[in-house]
Amino acid sequence: MHTTTDEQPAATRPGARPWLPPAGAFWAGRWRDGAEAFAVHDPEDGRRLGEVADVTPAEVDAAVRSVAAAVWGGAPWPAWRRREALHRAAELLGERRAELVGLISGEGCKTVREATAEVARAAETLRLSAECTGRLTGETLPFDDTARGAGRLGWYTREPVGVVAAITPFNDPLNLVAHKLGPALAGGNGVVLKPAEATPLTALAFAAALLDAGVPAGRLAVLPGAGARAGRALVGHPLVDLVSFTGGHRTGAAVARAAGAKKTLMELGGNNCVLVLADADPARAARAVVEGAFGVAGQNCLSVQRALVAAESFDDFLAETLAATGRLRVGSKRDPLTDVGPLVSAREAARVGTWVAEAVAGGARVRAGGRREGAFHWPTVLTDVPAGARLTAEEVFGPVLTVGAFGDLDEAVALANATDFGLQAGVFTAGIDAALTVAERLRVGAVMINDSSDFRIDAMPFGGPKRSGVGREGVRYAVEAMTEPKIVAIRRG
Repeated sequence: MHTTTDEQPAATRPGARPWLPPAGAFWAGRWRDGAEAFAVHDPEDGRRLGEVADVTPAEVDAAVRSVAAAVWGGAPWPAWRRREALHRAAELLGERRAELVGLISGEGCKTVREATAEVARAAETLRLSAECTGRLTGETLPFDDTARGAGRLGWYTREPVGVVAAITPFNDPLNLVAHKLGPALAGGNGVVLKPAEATPLTALAFAAALLDAGVPAGRLAVLPGAGARAGRALVGHPLVDLVSFTGGHRTGAAVARAAGAKKTLMELGGNNCVLVLADADPARAARAVVEGAFGVAGQNCLSVQRALVAAESFDDFLAETLAATGRLRVGSKRDPLTDVGPLVSAREAARVGTWVAEAVAGGARVRAGGRREGAFHWPTVLTDVPAGARLTAEEVFGPVLTVGAFGDLDEAVALANATDFGLQAGVFTAGIDAALTVAERLRVGAVMINDSSDFRIDAMPFGGPKRSGVGREGVRYAVEAMTEPKIVAIRRG
């Protein structure tokens, strides 16, 4: 591939379909193939889908410098134009839905049904981002509240932080990109995106929609590449003002070390628990838990990984859970009847199988699933999982659910909190007092009452304590984090 001869302006190449990425990367207002490249494959069957740039540190440097120059030295981009561009981009996602569904499902792990839902959510994320441009307000400051402020008046406004580095995962290759780029652009920033190595085509197609909608080309860069090389160069760049990262805790720690003393937003996963109290409807709870555990083959930071059930309801809940799990159809992502598709790679499916085998060696019982074939791992339900097993302590990021019993509410809360993660949780109960007690005592970022941990709307503040992250995303809260107050004070006389 080439760095110069294959450069093209922001408009797509003649004859190219506008919804598909016209080249392997984008920066400095041009589509580029880059000096190096890597192939993108369908994890289901290994089919080669295309080729993208594998950007070098030198190319990262050029891209960041170009975005910084556009933000700090380029033409102004007023809030009303940001709002119009983001609304138009949301419309374009709808118009290009079929092609985006094909990209999301092809290079990723989502079924066509799940990919279709993701396109709709990404459009909603952009609409929410657009509306936040009208909320970038400040206020006057009470300088006369202190004797030292006499004769002065002032106010503050919210200004862009500057250059946002966004690093996104494979499991939501469109909506999680929208969750970073939408708020960053709404706040008036420039963005340099490094998408997941497994799913760069969707990110490039999303960038094409933003450009076609009127986002200034200089304020955007998309740089596919390896995290150890491109990602490290990006987050450590001195002209990057804020790093927004979604991924695993171990990688997040490495990102923080490479970033140094700069602003960060990090969502680092969870080991999410649902409590089923004795007065809950076991069938209703089981349906929600199964859906929350096995959607996207469990490759979701909000997936239900642990169900803790009142001892007197355990047998009924387990029977309902096994019945619901047994009705799930495992198969090709391209089949509209498929409920559970492949993991992102055969390697990841093998890792999940290893975790299950470790638990079984420690005494756990496989009640459903446990089978693996290539990148597929069948939805698996385990009981009697020993304390300290990785399935109870870490994020499996695969289609595995553990089911355990508790005696009283104190034990339930203690078991739910017995993990280093705290993203979201759910509780099923008919009693409002018990529900609120559990919600108060769980150390998590969100508690879903009579719903699974997997529920989220994109307007929510999103994140959690402990190892689940730093700060909060969710559109409005990301816009706030990606802007900062600037004070102006006037001394009279």
